Amino acid sequence: MIISSKKTLKALLIAIIVVFVSTKSFAETPIRIMLYGDSLMAGYGLPPSENLAAELNRNFETSGSSIIIINASISGNTSKNGLSRLDWSLEDNPSIVVLSLGANDMLRGLNPELTIQNLDSIINKFKKNGSIVILAGMLASESMGPKYQSQFDGIYPELAKKYDLIFMPFLLDGVALDKKYLQADYKHPNVLGIKIIASNLYPYIIEAIAGVEF
Repeated sequence: MIISSKKTLKALLIAIIVVFVSTKSFAETPIRIMLYGDSLMAGYGLPPSENLAAELNRNFETSGSSIIIINASISGNTSKNGLSRLDWSLEDNPSIVVLSLGANDMLRGLNPELTIQNLDSIINKFKKNGSIVILAGMLASESMGPKYQSQFDGIYPELAKKYDLIFMPFLLDGVALDKKYLQADYKHPNVLGIKIIASNLYPYIIEAIAGVEF
């Protein structure tokens, strides 16, 4: 009953936010939403019409909102790569940023302390630029060992708490390890997986939109 009640309250909250957002006028000032990540958001192995940016655009088509999705994700990027190219990306002045980096750090066995430092700097720069940051977390593979797994998995909730961010605990929730939703490499989402990710991410973006100042 407790779990059911929490889900009901969350659904009600999202519905209220959607109604609130739909009353705002976006005609004069489109909301610029940047996807800032690696291949998981860039659309590796998929045509541009089927990547996450395209799917999110379709989700917003019926909302009446004036939304611009900027896909600033690059396949293969580590958190260090993301930090090194950030100043260039800031020129797009996003109102909202969906940040999801670190998966490649984990796959390469990089020190989680370096990952959290890089992500901390990225978040700090985006916030100073006036962007609302949605942090989409990642989880380490069990093959990395329990110590590494604990250190890596703790990066995202720690940063979300530090900066009071909108926090999506796991970008690949409902997709990871399920062959139906993955490409042949069993790492990257296929078209069906992208639809799930977009659907899961949508309410977090709606929450962020409600906080945008016009």
